[in-house]
Amino acid sequence: MFRPRTNLTDPVNFSFEGRRLTASRGDTIAAALLGSGVFIFRESAVSGIPRGPFCMIGNCYECFVQVGAMGVVQACLTEITEGMQISKVSNSIDESEMGIKEISKR
Repeated sequence: MFRPRTNLTDPVNFSFEGRRLTASRGDTIAAALLGSGVFIFRESAVSGIPRGPFCMIGNCYECFVQVGAMGVVQACLTEITEGMQISKVSNSIDESEMGIKEISKR
């Protein structure tokens, strides 16, 4: 399925759960993590089952990760940057922390 990347172009350094990793500039967080051998991005809030990217186009919301000051983002839609600190999403967060906006009723 996915193989660790060895031919990085314009490398950037980042960390996931404290583990130092390297990716190519321009990669999404999901591509960078998968290319580094990381397949579990979070656990299901309901069952605790490991979750990771599924669609890679932003439709499924399975790839949520916590990124430093940015908060919770979809890894498949967010570009990796130098020094980015990424961690699994805590199961104790609520929807307001995920950038999900309630549509106001008129």
